[in-house]
Amino acid sequence: MFISPAYAQAAGGAAGGPDYMLLIAMVGMVAVMYFLMIRPQQKKAKEHKALVAAVKRGDQVVTAGGIIGTVARVRSDTEVDLEIAEGVRVRVVRGTITDVLAKTGHLSKTAAADEDEDEEAADSSSKN
Repeated sequence: MFISPAYAQAAGGAAGGPDYMLLIAMVGMVAVMYFLMIRPQQKKAKEHKALVAAVKRGDQVVTAGGIIGTVARVRSDTEVDLEIAEGVRVRVVRGTITDVLAKTGHLSKTAAADEDEDEEAADSSSKN
């Protein structure tokens, strides 16, 4: 016979213990996934929740359906009335508000004074 029988041999090189390098690589991959994908999504959701909670009467908003309107009335924690055209009001769920285009707010005293100075300067330059 020219062919000798082949005998199975035990795998050499690796000891019978766990492979710590594989474990470290897996933990590293999970950490990278957390910092690159999960954490930014959580931050974005938190910002959106704060944006929606801060919506008040007079704010101009955009809904998920693309409707642009002005908040006419805040009904509850979950609903608002939007005026999308003169005399046309729609009741929407707050969660569908995706963006606030223009916020109504109180100007600080310094900002109001700056605006008054700018208006006076514009008026005086137009008279000349």
